[in-house]
Amino acid sequence: MTIEATDQNFDEEVLKSNLPVLVDFWAPWCGPCRTVSPLVERLSESHVGKFKFCKLNVGEAPQVAIKYQIMAIPTLMFFKDGEVADRVVGAVTEKVLQTKIESLL
Repeated sequence: MTIEATDQNFDEEVLKSNLPVLVDFWAPWCGPCRTVSPLVERLSESHVGKFKFCKLNVGEAPQVAIKYQIMAIPTLMFFKDGEVADRVVGAVTEKVLQTKIESLL
């Protein structure tokens, strides 16, 4: 299950999370985002209780997108203990995401 991150709840959902977090920065008009989204959803279902998954619409949450210098989407950022641990820009395979998730567990 993915959580909708916003400018208002980002700190609570991501930075203060007890679990590592993957944040999918996306927009509805972005074709590659539609390719990555099902992968993120599938990974979220297989990591319940171990990893948190959030989606952040850059059009609806511009403050967070600016803060983290999101220049291209999809951008997938990995957070651990409130800090950026890794970042992937562009459409990637599920295996790439899985490897990055496992490295943070």
